[in-house]
Amino acid sequence: MTERPDDRTTSAVRPYVITGGRADAGVEPLSWESLVMAAETAPPATLQPEHRTILTHCQGLLSVAEVSAHLGQPPSVVQVLLADLIGWGLIVTRPPIPPAERADVTMLRKVLHGLESRL
Repeated sequence: MTERPDDRTTSAVRPYVITGGRADAGVEPLSWESLVMAAETAPPATLQPEHRTILTHCQGLLSVAEVSAHLGQPPSVVQVLLADLIGWGLIVTRPPIPPAERADVTMLRKVLHGLESRL
């Protein structure tokens, strides 16, 4: 059985071609949890299709891992493409949200006691 080109779920273009042969972004790579969002700047008409797809998906905050899943490309490829877009001012980033500190158990018990006393 032959596979039709429109049946593929991932790009037939090799990651090497998409990144222009670059294996890294040349800067500190974004962590997979970093949040990215398209800037208000209008993109130039000369962007390659993968850059345009990233901008389309990043109208709201997405993690690097989510962008990678939408593109069907490895995170390392997406990190290179995102570094391009950041350098061009088309994407803004936010660092990952740090894990919450543990709540004070004594304070939680006081809150619970206060709630129970009102019932």
